[in-house]
Amino acid sequence: MAVQRPLAAIVLAAGEGTRMRSATPKVLHPLAGRPMLAHLVDALVALPIERVLLVVGHRAEQVTAAMQDALDTAIPVDFVEQRVQRGTGDATAVALGAFPEDDGLDEDDVLVLVGDVPLLRPETVAALVAHHRATDAAATLLTTHLDDPTGYGRIVRDGRGGVARIVEQADATDEERAITEINPAIYCFRRSLLAPALRRLTPANAQGEYYLTDVVAVLRDAGHTVGAVAVEDPFECMGVNDRAQLARAEAALRDRINDAWMRAGVTMVDPRTTYIDASVVLEADVRILPNTLLEGATTIASGAVLGPDVRLVDTEVGSGATVSHTVARSAAIGAGCAVGPFVSLRAGTRLAAGAHVGTFVETKNAEIGEGAKVPHLAYVGDATVGPRANVGAGTITANYDGRAKHRTEIGADARIGSNTVLRAPVRIGDGAYTGAGSVVTRDVPPGALAKGVPAEIDEGWADRLDEGN
Repeated sequence: MAVQRPLAAIVLAAGEGTRMRSATPKVLHPLAGRPMLAHLVDALVALPIERVLLVVGHRAEQVTAAMQDALDTAIPVDFVEQRVQRGTGDATAVALGAFPEDDGLDEDDVLVLVGDVPLLRPETVAALVAHHRATDAAATLLTTHLDDPTGYGRIVRDGRGGVARIVEQADATDEERAITEINPAIYCFRRSLLAPALRRLTPANAQGEYYLTDVVAVLRDAGHTVGAVAVEDPFECMGVNDRAQLARAEAALRDRINDAWMRAGVTMVDPRTTYIDASVVLEADVRILPNTLLEGATTIASGAVLGPDVRLVDTEVGSGATVSHTVARSAAIGAGCAVGPFVSLRAGTRLAAGAHVGTFVETKNAEIGEGAKVPHLAYVGDATVGPRANVGAGTITANYDGRAKHRTEIGADARIGSNTVLRAPVRIGDGAYTGAGSVVTRDVPPGALAKGVPAEIDEGWADRLDEGN
């Protein structure tokens, strides 16, 4: 029977990541809309785990702030700073020093992982922990085989096939560099044995650092069991050290996300050109056409059709809506709306059910009422368009006077003629009309007609129109 012990995790995220050639710390580079490091923490908090401790160093304040914003978990995630980067062994020792001495958990198991393996699955970590406990090992590590192991530490086996030690590439002989079994730096240790082993490390190596990998040989030499679990999919253990590896990890993660949504009932005409952030939520029977990007806190309701050529950021789409050739940010598209083609919905846009926003229309901070239409060639900013109103081609709301923005209100069932300029602040009453080419500078009462430059008001015009006069 496997020994059951509490489980904690240490994630080493203090390095600079110079090969990224970026002002952004490596572990904060985004994958599917989340920092690389957040994906790894997501995998850890999916386990029965007591706490996660992140070791930060390079731009520690930036990494800490970004991760606090990115994570939403009931499991404690704490931060400890490695002020001087002296290797992974030193970073692990710094983290162990943050464990309370009187926590009563010195016999717990502790995962130690590097922060640049964003594709690691919770199931793989769980298998590592289960094997570690089943064998009652002092240390258990993940391994995998690579055709090109360049850059990774190699697993050196003894004559019986057990793990004897790990050698870093910079310290390896030519024979050792030919080994294809690599160390992705994902371990499970007995905490009570890890701490004294770390104290026996020396920086006598090519990097002049304290290598965590040397703990394996220390524990073996002390007579403790060291085990290994092989991972079949090398992508899970792929470290991200440069932009090319970042792109490969993004592609692999995107395939996972798309596959999961398709199995949940979402249709993707071309998954290869469909990009969905990890934070996006889709309902069943959504249909996605090619060249669609869904980012941030976007939510898509059942029956909606998106694409082609759509980018939605932090946008809500209601059931049965159709959106094509559109860019939307921080917008809400109601049920049954028709949006596109060639539409820009800027922040604060709200389309009520059944609204239509069409070809070459831009909106900003605008509320478009139920069944209202802005079908083509218009700018509607800082405005309210009432239910069933129709905004003609070429209409703009002139919302800026050079100092401040002002609001335009268009009433229910109003009809705005082509090429109308509505100089805000202005209100067009329910059922009112504007003539083509008008420049409206003052309020138009319900049912009236505004025409001319500047527009003159003809009150009662709509009533006479209905009477045929």
